Amino acid sequence: MPELHRPETLAEACSLLASLDNPMVYGGGTAIQILLKQGILFADNFVDLSRIPRLREITVDHNGLIVGPMVTVRRMETDERVRATSPLAAAAYHHVANPRVRNTASVGGNIAHGDYRLDPPTALLVLDATIEAASTKGTRRIPVREFFVDFQQTALAPNEMVTAVCIPTQPTGSGRFVKYSSLSENDWPCASAAVLVADSGGRREVRIGLGALAPVPRHVSFDATGLSDQEAVDAAIAAVEPALDPIPDVRGSVAYKRRLGRVAVEDAVRSAWKDLADG
Repeated sequence: MPELHRPETLAEACSLLASLDNPMVYGGGTAIQILLKQGILFADNFVDLSRIPRLREITVDHNGLIVGPMVTVRRMETDERVRATSPLAAAAYHHVANPRVRNTASVGGNIAHGDYRLDPPTALLVLDATIEAASTKGTRRIPVREFFVDFQQTALAPNEMVTAVCIPTQPTGSGRFVKYSSLSENDWPCASAAVLVADSGGRREVRIGLGALAPVPRHVSFDATGLSDQEAVDAAIAAVEPALDPIPDVRGSVAYKRRLGRVAVEDAVRSAWKDLADG
């Protein structure tokens, strides 16, 4: 049976991760509990971060949001500062599983889990977020676009943990998050897409984050200056096509997921584009 450790400072947590045998960070615990029941997670020691106060904080500075890893997913969807600073992030966190999970799951645990089907990374990719990580060797920042390195693998080093998710203020424009599931509303998605249509200095850029459509969450972008809504949709589908590499499972075949991915991208781009036109 794994032993549970409850440090009260970040330094103590880093020290435990460096000194214990086969340690694992324990955040909200939602993914860990499932994996333990499935018999596919093995750890001798869990390091619970819930007693470290600053890891539960959300702060806003001139760059945007700094979110502690123990902030719950539910707070990310409901906090007025998050909604005002990064509405696309709030929308993506709102779609995670169900209210029971969102009230327990943590921001740090969600992203450190590294699952290619997760909802929040799609928005974090287009918002150009940064992951702060710490260990006994110090603190570093990892661009979220470099964080997911392979199937359920992240750029975190051994004995390193997420200490913040830094989300820049959302650029002027319009964002949308769309996802589709084939088994149930609360199940993993077959396809998801976060889209940000950003307007700056007379230039219009479309950024797209893809979830559940490749072994890792993926990001593409293109210049959409001067395009009509249909031209933007066509350009978006052409841009994501090379990035679509879905994994077949009980939720659908490769062909089905590719098709649903294109639908998700089209719906998100068209909706975001319409918002700008109406605004």
